[in-house]
Amino acid sequence: MDFTVPQALEDYYAELERFIEDEIIPLEQQDDNIRFFDHRREWSRTDFENGGLPRHEWEELLRQARRLADDAGHWRFSAPKRYGGKDGSNLWMAVIRDRFAQRGLGLHNDLQNEHSIVGNFPFVAMFETFGTEEQKLEFILGGFAKDPKLSRRVAFGLTEPHHGSDATHMETRAVRERRDGVDGWRIDGEKMWITGMHVATHCALFARTSGSAGDASGITCFLVPNPTPGLAIEEWLWTFNMPTDHPRLSVNNVWVPDSAILGVEGRGLALAQSFVHQNRIRQAASSLGAASYCVEESVRYARERKPFGEELARNQAIQFPLVELATQCEMLRLLIYKTAWEMDRMPHEEIEKTISDKVSMCNYWANRLVCEAADRAMQVHGGIGYSRHKPFEHIYRHHRRYRITEGSEEIQMRKVGAYLFGYLGPRRGMYG
Repeated sequence: MDFTVPQALEDYYAELERFIEDEIIPLEQQDDNIRFFDHRREWSRTDFENGGLPRHEWEELLRQARRLADDAGHWRFSAPKRYGGKDGSNLWMAVIRDRFAQRGLGLHNDLQNEHSIVGNFPFVAMFETFGTEEQKLEFILGGFAKDPKLSRRVAFGLTEPHHGSDATHMETRAVRERRDGVDGWRIDGEKMWITGMHVATHCALFARTSGSAGDASGITCFLVPNPTPGLAIEEWLWTFNMPTDHPRLSVNNVWVPDSAILGVEGRGLALAQSFVHQNRIRQAASSLGAASYCVEESVRYARERKPFGEELARNQAIQFPLVELATQCEMLRLLIYKTAWEMDRMPHEEIEKTISDKVSMCNYWANRLVCEAADRAMQVHGGIGYSRHKPFEHIYRHHRRYRITEGSEEIQMRKVGAYLFGYLGPRRGMYG
Protein backbone atom coordinates (compact mmCIF):
# COMPACT_ATOMS: atom_id res chain seq x y z
CA MET A 1 0.00 0.00 0.00
CA ASP A 2 1.30 3.42 -0.97
CA PHE A 3 -0.14 6.44 0.81
CA THR A 4 2.09 8.97 -0.94
CA VAL A 5 0.34 11.84 -2.69
CA PRO A 6 1.40 11.51 -6.36
CA GLN A 7 4.31 13.78 -7.27
CA ALA A 8 2.40 15.06 -10.28
CA LEU A 9 -0.33 16.25 -7.93
CA GLU A 10 2.22 17.91 -5.63
CA ASP A 11 3.71 19.69 -8.66
CA TYR A 12 0.29 20.86 -9.82
CA TYR A 13 -0.64 22.10 -6.35
CA ALA A 14 2.62 24.07 -6.23
CA GLU A 15 1.55 25.65 -9.53
CA LEU A 16 -1.83 26.53 -8.00
CA GLU A 17 -0.10 28.13 -5.00
CA ARG A 18 2.02 30.29 -7.31
CA PHE A 19 -1.11 31.32 -9.21
CA ILE A 20 -2.85 32.28 -5.96
CA GLU A 21 0.14 34.35 -4.84
CA ASP A 22 0.65 36.04 -8.21
CA GLU A 23 -2.93 36.61 -9.38
CA ILE A 24 -5.61 35.95 -6.77
CA ILE A 25 -4.18 37.57 -3.64
CA PRO A 26 -3.40 40.86 -5.46
CA LEU A 27 -7.02 40.94 -6.70
CA GLU A 28 -8.22 40.17 -3.17
CA GLN A 29 -6.21 43.10 -1.82
CA GLN A 30 -7.04 45.77 -4.42
CA ASP A 31 -9.89 48.31 -4.17
CA ASP A 32 -10.70 47.25 -0.60
CA ASN A 33 -11.86 43.84 -1.85
CA ILE A 34 -10.62 42.50 1.46
CA ARG A 35 -13.91 43.80 2.91
CA PHE A 36 -15.55 40.66 1.55
CA PHE A 37 -13.33 38.50 3.77
CA ASP A 38 -12.59 40.48 6.94
CA HIS A 39 -15.00 41.41 9.75
CA ARG A 40 -17.20 43.29 7.24
CA ARG A 41 -17.76 40.21 5.07
CA GLU A 42 -21.44 39.50 5.74
CA TRP A 43 -22.50 43.12 5.26
CA SER A 44 -20.26 43.61 2.20
CA ARG A 45 -21.59 40.50 0.52
CA THR A 46 -25.29 41.00 1.29
CA ASP A 47 -27.74 43.42 -0.27
CA PHE A 48 -30.07 43.50 2.70
CA GLU A 49 -32.35 46.00 0.98
CA ASN A 50 -32.82 43.71 -2.02
CA GLY A 51 -34.14 40.54 -0.44
CA GLY A 52 -30.79 39.65 1.10
CA LEU A 53 -29.34 38.66 -2.29
CA PRO A 54 -25.59 38.75 -2.99
CA ARG A 55 -24.33 42.22 -3.89
CA HIS A 56 -23.39 42.69 -7.54
CA GLU A 57 -19.88 43.84 -6.55
CA TRP A 58 -19.30 40.60 -4.64
CA GLU A 59 -20.44 38.37 -7.48
CA GLU A 60 -18.42 40.36 -10.00
CA LEU A 61 -15.30 39.83 -7.90
CA LEU A 62 -15.93 36.08 -7.96
CA ARG A 63 -16.37 36.21 -11.73
CA GLN A 64 -13.07 38.06 -12.09
CA ALA A 65 -11.29 35.37 -10.09
CA ARG A 66 -12.88 32.61 -12.17
CA ARG A 67 -11.90 34.34 -15.41
CA LEU A 68 -8.30 34.58 -14.25
CA ALA A 69 -8.34 30.92 -13.23
CA ASP A 70 -9.93 29.85 -16.51
CA ASP A 71 -7.37 31.79 -18.55
CA ALA A 72 -4.63 30.06 -16.55
CA GLY A 73 -6.16 26.63 -17.20
CA HIS A 74 -7.23 25.89 -13.61
CA TRP A 75 -10.95 26.58 -13.30
CA ARG A 76 -12.11 23.70 -15.54
CA PHE A 77 -9.61 21.24 -14.04
CA SER A 78 -12.26 18.67 -13.04
CA ALA A 79 -14.16 18.87 -16.35
CA PRO A 80 -13.55 16.47 -19.28
CA LYS A 81 -10.79 17.47 -21.68
CA ARG A 82 -13.26 17.78 -24.57
CA TYR A 83 -14.82 20.72 -22.71
CA GLY A 84 -11.53 22.43 -21.97
CA GLY A 85 -10.81 20.66 -18.68
CA LYS A 86 -8.11 18.29 -17.51
CA ASP A 87 -10.17 15.22 -16.51
CA GLY A 88 -9.33 16.01 -12.88
CA SER A 89 -9.85 12.92 -10.73
CA ASN A 90 -11.77 12.61 -7.47
CA LEU A 91 -8.51 12.05 -5.57
CA TRP A 92 -6.86 15.13 -6.99
CA MET A 93 -9.96 17.21 -6.33
CA ALA A 94 -10.15 15.93 -2.74
CA VAL A 95 -6.54 16.87 -2.02
CA ILE A 96 -6.91 20.30 -3.66
CA ARG A 97 -10.16 21.09 -1.86
CA ASP A 98 -8.72 19.94 1.47
CA ARG A 99 -5.62 22.10 1.09
CA PHE A 100 -7.51 25.12 -0.22
CA ALA A 101 -9.74 25.13 2.86
CA GLN A 102 -6.69 24.76 5.10
CA ARG A 103 -5.58 28.18 3.81
CA GLY A 104 -8.60 29.83 5.46
CA LEU A 105 -10.98 32.39 3.97
CA GLY A 106 -9.99 33.91 0.67
CA LEU A 107 -10.84 34.58 -2.95
CA HIS A 108 -9.12 31.36 -3.97
CA ASN A 109 -11.91 29.27 -2.46
CA ASP A 110 -15.13 30.64 -0.98
CA LEU A 111 -17.59 27.81 -0.58
CA GLN A 112 -20.45 29.98 0.66
CA ASN A 113 -20.96 30.64 -3.06
CA GLU A 114 -19.59 27.27 -4.18
CA HIS A 115 -16.77 29.35 -5.66
CA SER A 116 -13.25 28.08 -6.23
CA ILE A 117 -10.47 28.76 -8.71
CA VAL A 118 -10.62 24.98 -9.27
CA GLY A 119 -14.29 24.55 -10.03
CA ASN A 120 -16.71 21.74 -9.21
CA PHE A 121 -19.20 21.02 -12.01
CA PRO A 122 -21.82 18.43 -11.04
CA PHE A 123 -24.08 19.44 -13.91
CA VAL A 124 -21.36 18.56 -16.41
CA ALA A 125 -21.46 14.94 -15.27
CA MET A 126 -25.24 14.99 -15.27
CA PHE A 127 -25.56 16.32 -18.82
CA GLU A 128 -22.72 14.12 -20.05
CA THR A 129 -24.50 11.03 -18.72
CA PHE A 130 -28.16 11.84 -19.40
CA GLY A 131 -28.30 14.70 -21.89
CA THR A 132 -28.95 14.59 -25.62
CA GLU A 133 -26.19 15.82 -27.91
CA GLU A 134 -28.04 19.11 -28.31
CA GLN A 135 -28.34 19.49 -24.54
CA LYS A 136 -24.65 18.72 -24.05
CA LEU A 137 -23.63 21.39 -26.52
CA GLU A 138 -26.00 23.97 -25.07
CA PHE A 139 -25.58 23.40 -21.35
CA ILE A 140 -22.05 22.07 -20.90
CA LEU A 141 -20.40 24.48 -23.30
CA GLY A 142 -22.85 27.16 -22.18
CA GLY A 143 -21.77 26.61 -18.59
CA PHE A 144 -18.24 27.63 -19.56
CA ALA A 145 -19.18 30.32 -22.10
CA LYS A 146 -17.74 33.80 -21.61
CA ASP A 147 -20.36 35.36 -23.90
CA PRO A 148 -23.40 36.22 -21.71
CA LYS A 149 -25.72 35.43 -24.64
CA LEU A 150 -24.44 31.83 -24.75
CA SER A 151 -24.06 31.36 -21.00
CA ARG A 152 -26.12 28.71 -19.20
CA ARG A 153 -26.60 28.44 -15.44
CA VAL A 154 -28.82 25.62 -14.18
CA ALA A 155 -30.49 25.59 -10.75
CA PHE A 156 -31.54 22.28 -9.18
CA GLY A 157 -35.29 22.15 -8.49
CA LEU A 158 -35.89 19.03 -6.41
CA THR A 159 -36.83 20.06 -2.85
CA GLU A 160 -40.36 21.13 -1.95
CA PRO A 161 -41.81 22.96 1.08
CA HIS A 162 -43.37 19.76 2.46
CA HIS A 163 -40.90 17.24 1.05
CA GLY A 164 -37.16 17.62 1.65
CA SER A 165 -35.17 14.42 2.02
CA ASP A 166 -38.01 12.26 0.65
CA ALA A 167 -38.43 13.32 -2.96
CA THR A 168 -40.64 10.32 -3.75
CA HIS A 169 -43.63 12.12 -2.23
CA MET A 170 -43.17 15.34 -4.19
CA GLU A 171 -46.41 17.11 -5.02
CA THR A 172 -45.26 18.93 -8.15
CA ARG A 173 -47.02 17.31 -11.10
CA ALA A 174 -46.50 17.37 -14.86
CA VAL A 175 -49.17 16.21 -17.31
CA ARG A 176 -49.01 15.86 -21.06
CA GLU A 177 -50.46 18.83 -22.90
CA ARG A 178 -50.21 19.84 -26.57
CA ARG A 179 -49.95 23.57 -27.30
CA ASP A 180 -49.81 25.25 -30.70
CA GLY A 181 -49.34 21.87 -32.31
CA VAL A 182 -46.32 20.98 -30.14
CA ASP A 183 -46.29 18.03 -27.71
CA GLY A 184 -45.25 19.02 -24.23
CA TRP A 185 -46.00 19.13 -20.52
CA ARG A 186 -47.88 21.40 -18.12
CA ILE A 187 -46.19 21.62 -14.71
CA ASP A 188 -47.79 22.80 -11.45
CA GLY A 189 -46.48 22.79 -7.89
CA GLU A 190 -44.01 24.42 -5.49
CA LYS A 191 -40.26 24.23 -4.92
CA MET A 192 -38.01 25.48 -2.12
CA TRP A 193 -34.31 26.10 -1.49
CA ILE A 194 -33.58 26.27 -5.23
CA THR A 195 -30.11 27.79 -4.98
CA GLY A 196 -28.90 30.27 -7.58
CA MET A 197 -32.21 31.17 -9.21
CA HIS A 198 -31.27 34.86 -9.26
CA VAL A 199 -28.69 34.11 -11.98
CA ALA A 200 -29.99 30.82 -13.41
CA THR A 201 -30.95 30.65 -17.07
CA HIS A 202 -32.76 27.36 -16.43
CA CYS A 203 -34.15 25.31 -13.58
CA ALA A 204 -33.81 21.52 -13.66
CA LEU A 205 -37.33 21.04 -12.32
CA PHE A 206 -38.39 17.62 -11.05
CA ALA A 207 -42.06 16.64 -11.22
CA ARG A 208 -44.11 13.47 -10.95
CA THR A 209 -45.33 12.36 -14.36
CA SER A 210 -46.64 8.89 -13.43
CA GLY A 211 -46.96 6.47 -10.54
CA SER A 212 -48.04 7.13 -6.98
CA ALA A 213 -46.64 9.03 -4.03
CA GLY A 214 -43.76 7.05 -2.58
CA ASP A 215 -42.74 5.45 -5.87
CA ALA A 216 -39.10 5.96 -6.82
CA SER A 217 -40.03 5.79 -10.50
CA GLY A 218 -42.39 8.14 -12.29
CA ILE A 219 -40.47 11.38 -11.59
CA THR A 220 -39.10 13.34 -14.55
CA CYS A 221 -36.58 16.18 -14.84
CA PHE A 222 -37.52 19.15 -17.05
CA LEU A 223 -35.20 21.97 -18.14
CA VAL A 224 -37.40 25.01 -17.58
CA PRO A 225 -36.11 28.37 -18.86
CA ASN A 226 -35.84 31.16 -16.32
CA PRO A 227 -37.78 33.37 -16.61
CA THR A 228 -40.78 31.59 -18.07
CA PRO A 229 -44.52 32.29 -17.64
CA GLY A 230 -45.86 30.69 -14.48
CA LEU A 231 -42.48 30.23 -12.78
CA ALA A 232 -42.32 32.78 -9.96
CA ILE A 233 -39.93 33.53 -7.11
CA GLU A 234 -42.22 34.09 -4.14
CA GLU A 235 -39.57 34.99 -1.54
CA TRP A 236 -35.88 34.77 -0.73
CA LEU A 237 -35.31 32.68 2.37
CA TRP A 238 -32.88 34.34 4.78
CA THR A 239 -30.43 31.91 6.28
CA PHE A 240 -27.94 31.45 9.12
CA ASN A 241 -25.16 32.64 6.80
CA MET A 242 -26.03 35.54 4.52
CA PRO A 243 -26.36 36.49 1.68
CA THR A 244 -29.10 34.23 0.40
CA ASP A 245 -29.75 32.91 -3.09
CA HIS A 246 -32.30 30.34 -1.93
CA PRO A 247 -35.87 31.09 -3.06
CA ARG A 248 -39.27 29.53 -2.70
CA LEU A 249 -40.80 29.02 -6.14
CA SER A 250 -44.37 28.68 -7.31
CA VAL A 251 -44.98 26.71 -10.50
CA ASN A 252 -48.35 27.48 -12.06
CA ASN A 253 -49.31 26.40 -15.56
CA VAL A 254 -45.69 26.22 -16.68
CA TRP A 255 -45.44 24.60 -20.13
CA VAL A 256 -42.37 23.07 -21.77
CA PRO A 257 -41.99 20.92 -24.92
CA ASP A 258 -40.89 17.27 -24.89
CA SER A 259 -37.36 18.40 -25.78
CA ALA A 260 -37.07 19.96 -22.31
CA ILE A 261 -36.88 16.52 -20.65
CA LEU A 262 -33.41 15.70 -19.34
CA GLY A 263 -32.77 11.98 -19.28
CA VAL A 264 -35.49 9.35 -19.44
CA GLU A 265 -39.11 10.13 -18.64
CA GLY A 266 -39.95 8.74 -15.22
CA ARG A 267 -36.33 8.11 -14.22
CA GLY A 268 -35.56 11.52 -12.78
CA LEU A 269 -34.52 10.37 -9.31
CA ALA A 270 -31.76 8.22 -10.80
CA LEU A 271 -30.57 11.36 -12.54
CA ALA A 272 -30.72 13.34 -9.29
CA GLN A 273 -28.47 10.75 -7.64
CA SER A 274 -26.00 10.76 -10.54
CA PHE A 275 -23.65 13.38 -9.19
CA VAL A 276 -24.25 13.19 -5.44
CA HIS A 277 -21.13 11.10 -4.79
CA GLN A 278 -18.75 13.54 -6.46
CA ASN A 279 -20.32 16.43 -4.58
CA ARG A 280 -20.24 14.63 -1.24
CA ILE A 281 -16.60 13.57 -1.38
CA ARG A 282 -15.45 17.04 -2.45
CA GLN A 283 -17.60 18.70 0.17
CA ALA A 284 -16.14 16.35 2.77
CA ALA A 285 -12.62 17.33 1.74
CA SER A 286 -13.49 21.02 2.07
CA SER A 287 -15.00 20.54 5.52
CA LEU A 288 -11.94 18.54 6.57
CA GLY A 289 -9.63 21.31 5.39
CA ALA A 290 -11.64 23.95 7.25
CA ALA A 291 -11.57 21.81 10.41
CA SER A 292 -7.79 21.48 10.13
CA TYR A 293 -7.52 25.26 9.71
CA CYS A 294 -9.50 25.82 12.92
CA VAL A 295 -7.27 23.40 14.82
CA GLU A 296 -4.01 24.93 13.54
CA GLU A 297 -5.14 28.48 14.26
CA SER A 298 -6.12 27.43 17.78
CA VAL A 299 -2.74 25.80 18.38
CA ARG A 300 -0.93 28.91 17.14
CA TYR A 301 -3.02 31.20 19.36
CA ALA A 302 -2.60 28.95 22.41
CA ARG A 303 1.19 29.11 22.03
CA GLU A 304 1.16 32.90 21.70
CA ARG A 305 -1.38 33.78 24.40
CA LYS A 306 0.12 33.97 27.91
CA PRO A 307 -2.47 34.50 30.64
CA PHE A 308 -1.03 34.53 34.15
CA GLY A 309 2.47 34.57 32.62
CA GLU A 310 2.31 31.13 31.00
CA GLU A 311 1.36 29.87 27.55
CA LEU A 312 -2.31 28.99 27.25
CA ALA A 313 -1.15 25.82 25.50
CA ARG A 314 0.33 24.50 28.76
CA ASN A 315 -3.19 23.76 30.03
CA GLN A 316 -4.43 20.27 29.28
CA ALA A 317 -7.96 21.66 29.15
CA ILE A 318 -6.77 23.46 26.01
CA GLN A 319 -4.59 20.64 24.69
CA PHE A 320 -6.86 17.62 24.96
CA PRO A 321 -9.89 18.86 22.96
CA LEU A 322 -7.55 19.97 20.16
CA VAL A 323 -5.70 16.66 20.34
CA GLU A 324 -8.96 14.81 19.77
CA LEU A 325 -9.91 17.08 16.85
CA ALA A 326 -6.46 16.74 15.28
CA THR A 327 -6.67 12.94 15.62
CA GLN A 328 -10.05 12.85 13.93
CA CYS A 329 -8.77 15.08 11.11
CA GLU A 330 -5.87 12.73 10.43
CA MET A 331 -8.04 9.61 10.42
CA LEU A 332 -10.71 11.23 8.28
CA ARG A 333 -8.15 12.49 5.77
CA LEU A 334 -7.04 8.91 5.10
CA LEU A 335 -10.63 7.72 4.59
CA ILE A 336 -11.49 10.62 2.27
CA TYR A 337 -8.40 10.13 0.11
CA LYS A 338 -8.87 6.36 0.01
CA THR A 339 -12.54 6.66 -0.92
CA ALA A 340 -11.81 9.24 -3.63
CA TRP A 341 -9.08 6.93 -4.98
CA GLU A 342 -11.53 4.02 -5.06
CA MET A 343 -14.12 6.15 -6.87
CA ASP A 344 -11.55 6.81 -9.59
CA ARG A 345 -10.97 3.07 -10.06
CA MET A 346 -14.55 2.08 -10.94
CA PRO A 347 -17.29 3.05 -13.40
CA HIS A 348 -19.52 5.86 -12.17
CA GLU A 349 -22.57 3.60 -11.84
CA GLU A 350 -20.67 1.16 -9.59
CA ILE A 351 -20.06 3.71 -6.85
CA GLU A 352 -23.67 3.56 -5.62
CA LYS A 353 -23.54 -0.25 -5.50
CA THR A 354 -20.23 -0.70 -3.72
CA ILE A 355 -18.82 2.27 -1.79
CA SER A 356 -21.69 4.75 -1.41
CA ASP A 357 -21.59 4.07 2.32
CA LYS A 358 -17.94 5.16 2.50
CA VAL A 359 -18.78 8.39 0.66
CA SER A 360 -21.54 9.06 3.18
CA MET A 361 -19.22 8.28 6.11
CA CYS A 362 -16.73 10.84 4.83
CA ASN A 363 -19.36 13.49 4.22
CA TYR A 364 -21.46 13.41 7.34
CA TRP A 365 -18.46 13.04 9.66
CA ALA A 366 -16.45 15.83 8.02
CA ASN A 367 -19.39 18.23 8.16
CA ARG A 368 -19.93 17.45 11.83
CA LEU A 369 -16.20 17.67 12.59
CA VAL A 370 -15.75 21.15 11.11
CA CYS A 371 -18.59 22.49 13.24
CA GLU A 372 -16.94 21.04 16.35
CA ALA A 373 -13.56 22.44 15.33
CA ALA A 374 -14.94 25.93 14.66
CA ASP A 375 -16.75 25.92 17.99
CA ARG A 376 -13.58 24.83 19.79
CA ALA A 377 -11.57 27.51 17.99
CA MET A 378 -14.00 30.16 19.27
CA GLN A 379 -13.59 28.82 22.79
CA VAL A 380 -9.79 28.73 22.66
CA HIS A 381 -9.65 32.26 21.26
CA GLY A 382 -12.13 33.59 23.81
CA GLY A 383 -13.85 36.89 23.07
CA ILE A 384 -11.91 37.60 19.88
CA GLY A 385 -12.82 34.12 18.64
CA TYR A 386 -16.49 34.91 19.04
CA SER A 387 -16.09 38.18 17.13
CA ARG A 388 -16.21 38.60 13.38
CA HIS A 389 -12.59 39.68 13.41
CA LYS A 390 -11.79 35.97 13.35
CA PRO A 391 -13.23 33.65 10.67
CA PHE A 392 -14.52 30.91 12.96
CA GLU A 393 -18.10 32.14 13.23
CA HIS A 394 -18.28 32.34 9.43
CA ILE A 395 -16.84 28.84 9.03
CA TYR A 396 -19.32 27.48 11.55
CA ARG A 397 -22.33 29.21 10.01
CA HIS A 398 -21.41 28.13 6.49
CA HIS A 399 -20.46 24.53 7.12
CA ARG A 400 -23.39 23.98 9.47
CA ARG A 401 -25.68 23.92 6.45
CA TYR A 402 -23.79 20.96 4.98
CA ARG A 403 -25.14 18.81 7.81
CA ILE A 404 -28.55 19.35 6.17
CA THR A 405 -27.93 19.90 2.47
CA GLU A 406 -26.51 17.37 0.00
CA GLY A 407 -28.34 14.73 2.02
CA SER A 408 -28.78 15.37 5.75
CA GLU A 409 -26.44 13.52 8.07
CA GLU A 410 -29.37 11.36 9.21
CA ILE A 411 -30.09 10.32 5.62
CA GLN A 412 -26.43 9.52 5.08
CA MET A 413 -26.22 7.56 8.33
CA ARG A 414 -29.24 5.60 7.15
CA LYS A 415 -27.31 4.77 3.96
CA VAL A 416 -24.36 3.56 6.04
CA GLY A 417 -26.72 1.52 8.18
CA ALA A 418 -28.30 -0.10 5.13
CA TYR A 419 -24.86 -1.20 3.94
CA LEU A 420 -23.74 -2.29 7.39
CA PHE A 421 -26.80 -4.45 8.06
CA GLY A 422 -26.95 -5.93 4.58
CA TYR A 423 -30.03 -4.21 3.19
CA LEU A 424 -27.96 -2.59 0.42
CA GLY A 425 -24.47 -2.89 -1.03
CA PRO A 426 -22.01 -5.81 -1.14
CA ARG A 427 -23.41 -7.35 2.10
CA ARG A 428 -26.95 -7.47 0.74
CA GLY A 429 -28.60 -10.77 1.61
CA MET A 430 -25.82 -11.78 4.01
CA TYR A 431 -28.29 -12.21 6.87
CA GLY A 432 -31.04 -13.84 4.86
